[in-house]
Amino acid sequence: MQIRTVAGPAEVVLDLPEQPRFLLLLTHGAGGGVDTKDLLAVRDTALALGGGVARVRQPYQVSGRRAPGATGPQDAAWLDVVTALREQVGAVPLIQGGRSNGARVACRTAAAAQVAGVLALSFPLHPPGKPERSRVDELRCALDHGEVVVINGERDPFGVPAPADATAVHVVRGQAHAFRRVDALPALVRPWLLRWSAT
Repeated sequence: MQIRTVAGPAEVVLDLPEQPRFLLLLTHGAGGGVDTKDLLAVRDTALALGGGVARVRQPYQVSGRRAPGATGPQDAAWLDVVTALREQVGAVPLIQGGRSNGARVACRTAAAAQVAGVLALSFPLHPPGKPERSRVDELRCALDHGEVVVINGERDPFGVPAPADATAVHVVRGQAHAFRRVDALPALVRPWLLRWSAT
């Protein structure tokens, strides 16, 4: 389905049980899609717990652009998606997240979206080889407004956040920025999502 935003249409794949216990919004990295192995593993885990899952293809990708562009329009478009999905799904806890650039969007908009939590997969702490250009403030801003769970590979060239920068930081051994194996993800995500499933 499509949702109109200030930056053009977004495309959403919505998996929704009859009475979802929570809604998890997930989005892609700058050059990836919504069918990456890690996003699908998280989706399957959330669905098994009775949650609804919306995988969002952001407007810049729908329009054919490769890069997300300025953060302002990207974040505004994301909030339009959040509003539309909230209207459709109703009053259930909202969790948002994504991988890489999508994790940044989820963190930056956490306060405005009034989320219960943020799931940041492969959060790009800094550009490769440039630790002085840290994006840790995006994580800390989200942490001021809800729980933030980070899952990064131990060999991620974009860096790995410190434990103090999130509610929980999980480091997956042997993995880089793109998760080649996702077998560890369900066990890391499930206990956290289970809290929202029980509300």
